[in-house]
Amino acid sequence: MHDALQMNTIAEAFQPVEVKMRAAGMGDSAIGAFRRYYGMWLSDESGMIAEADIEPARGLPSSDALEQAQTQLLAQAVVIKLNGGLGTGMGLQGPKSLLPVREGANFLDLMVKQILDLREQSGSNVRLLLMNSFSTSEETLAHLAQYESLGMAAADQVEILQNQIPKIDAQTKAPAVSATDPDLEWCPPGHGDLYPALLGSGWLDKLLAEGIRYAFVSNSDNLGAVMDAGILTYFANSGAPFLMEVTRRTQADRKGGHLATRKSDGRLLLREVAQTPDEDIDSFQDISRHQYFNTNSIWLNLEQLKKELKKNGGVLPLPMICNRKTMDPRNKNSTPVVQLECAMGAAIECFEGAQAIEVPRSRFAPVKTTADLFALRSDAYEVLDNGHVRLRASRKGVPPMVQLADCYKLVDSIADMNIPSLIDCESLEIKGLVHFEPGVKFSGSIVIETNMDGVKHLAAGTYANQSL
Repeated sequence: MHDALQMNTIAEAFQPVEVKMRAAGMGDSAIGAFRRYYGMWLSDESGMIAEADIEPARGLPSSDALEQAQTQLLAQAVVIKLNGGLGTGMGLQGPKSLLPVREGANFLDLMVKQILDLREQSGSNVRLLLMNSFSTSEETLAHLAQYESLGMAAADQVEILQNQIPKIDAQTKAPAVSATDPDLEWCPPGHGDLYPALLGSGWLDKLLAEGIRYAFVSNSDNLGAVMDAGILTYFANSGAPFLMEVTRRTQADRKGGHLATRKSDGRLLLREVAQTPDEDIDSFQDISRHQYFNTNSIWLNLEQLKKELKKNGGVLPLPMICNRKTMDPRNKNSTPVVQLECAMGAAIECFEGAQAIEVPRSRFAPVKTTADLFALRSDAYEVLDNGHVRLRASRKGVPPMVQLADCYKLVDSIADMNIPSLIDCESLEIKGLVHFEPGVKFSGSIVIETNMDGVKHLAAGTYANQSL
């Protein structure tokens, strides 16, 4: 009786949320997924994962020891890129994937080159799908218009549109309302929206009808994440429904989500910091205990994904992540709201037999800051004709560590910069405005510091292990 009463209460409370989502064009799969998270939140399910309930993940297979790749499997695979980000933290006004990487080629152009290379390898029409947001769709499709002859231009050829979910007023538990900007009432649902978006858009059934059985999914700003025929072969032969790419955590990753094993059923799971009780934060950040982090690159068996969705009424039972924020993120005095999100990688616990594989750090090369872009545009990296971006062989898999002063936070600040040679550089820290003449080369560890109001000029030449 108590459970029935609670369910009726949740259904009644959710009604205005559903009305708002349907008015915005959200379909049954998106609404069903959000109804589940909303009910969990109203029922005070914290989504927390205690250290006492998990064990560290151990003994994962390595991609360094895979069997020979079967390139014919590429004909049964699709590449899906998560392309919903605007890169506002770097001062961008449009999709981050349109940011130039080298010589006029942006992230999106490199993705197209990668797909063409896969088509050449396999002799089949390998698909590229982009999960765009409402903010990135128009500009992304406009840029892809130049690739119309390759079947990568129209929305019905290349786009999965990400859903949007309402922010919830933390006090009233109703959809939050902004008197000044209705756009502030909505937020992205997290990468876990991939599953309801695939189902609700019809793409899951369409891909299966085309004979596509496997999907490789990764972030569009991770230039190290490319479809790998060797990992695809391993995944196909394993029979696993889900495979997560993980790599070793470093001190720089200690605040990021990690992989673990749940004691109660032995299933792998992903734990984010927002799901960690305060008393377990030290264990969460212990990289010697929890050694692997999620690169947000996953492999899906689409047939088994459809079965799992059908079994759960069209919804994957992903863990909920509750983020408490304000209506206007720039105004801490605005209405307190709750954003109920989910992580794509968290689906690893939803599939019996899900696996993880350790990959080299080179497959995790996201561009989140101008420092990442600075390094990427240097000679420490090379861009191949097939669109792959990789560290030079002499780097032996170790990227240069770059730290830039706040004056270089925005992309425009490095747009016309003569990027110095970093091929032999271990670390570079810039603590003020610097002008590099062409021909500057760094070796070892370099620190550059300038006066607050001045600009340091560096002439051409080699600088090794110096503070300048």
